[in-house]
Amino acid sequence: MDGKALSQRIRAEVKEEIAQLGSLGLATILVGDDPANDIYIRRKHEAAKEVGITSTDIRLPEETSEEELLDRIAVLNADDAIDGILVQLPLPQHVSEVRVIRAVEPVKDVDGFHPLNAGQLYLGRPSLVPATPIGIMALLAEYDIPIEGARAVVVGRSDIVGKPVAHLLLQKHATVTICHSRTRDLPRETRDADVLVVAAGRPWLVTADMVKHGATVVDVGMNRTDAGLVGDVVPAAMEVAGHMTPVPGGVGPMTIASLLRNTVLAAKYRANVLAFPPS
Repeated sequence: MDGKALSQRIRAEVKEEIAQLGSLGLATILVGDDPANDIYIRRKHEAAKEVGITSTDIRLPEETSEEELLDRIAVLNADDAIDGILVQLPLPQHVSEVRVIRAVEPVKDVDGFHPLNAGQLYLGRPSLVPATPIGIMALLAEYDIPIEGARAVVVGRSDIVGKPVAHLLLQKHATVTICHSRTRDLPRETRDADVLVVAAGRPWLVTADMVKHGATVVDVGMNRTDAGLVGDVVPAAMEVAGHMTPVPGGVGPMTIASLLRNTVLAAKYRANVLAFPPS
């Protein structure tokens, strides 16, 4: 499943919407100088510029206090030119991610992490949903993957990917199983999956013999190893699967495209084009 091609089409659609809506603003905050986070942030700003979103790149030193960070977020919350706010995770250990996530105005929470947005997803009334799960669902729709009645297995239970994608699959009427590090017999679970989403962050955790013949496999893993960038699923699984996302070029481009789409959605909520939160 080619995430790169679909993401380009989504970006083009977003660009057209922005031309109709007018100026949109996206602000990111990066605390510290982690090289991987720097790459992620730069890619997000490049994508925003490409579609016509005005982006604000805030860089803060590692030693920035929690209160200083919360003050920066408060300023962005009050800035009418900013439609979306993204705080790059993880944060330094001395900063509470829980407090920071809650500090972002829910209607500007383009990451979809705020408890209000997470609760809306839980209740089946999605407002702003984390970008990676939205991208995964878009890929499944693009390739006409049957979801209703399918057995879906999600490996990984993070708040960023595992839990939200499980809810989205459940809302499409899949029968969903969530697996994690304490699952007793992971191969037994994955072999039954019609749709297998692997977001464990462990290189090549899922081998070809753990995949059901003809299954759809979504590999969310982006693991930097001596062998280069690899996923959570061995490439040989493509010989067994009916559909599978490559690494790179699968879920990654869809995450950024979905972030741009979330920024447009946030702008529509703020302009009362759409009701927030949805009821």
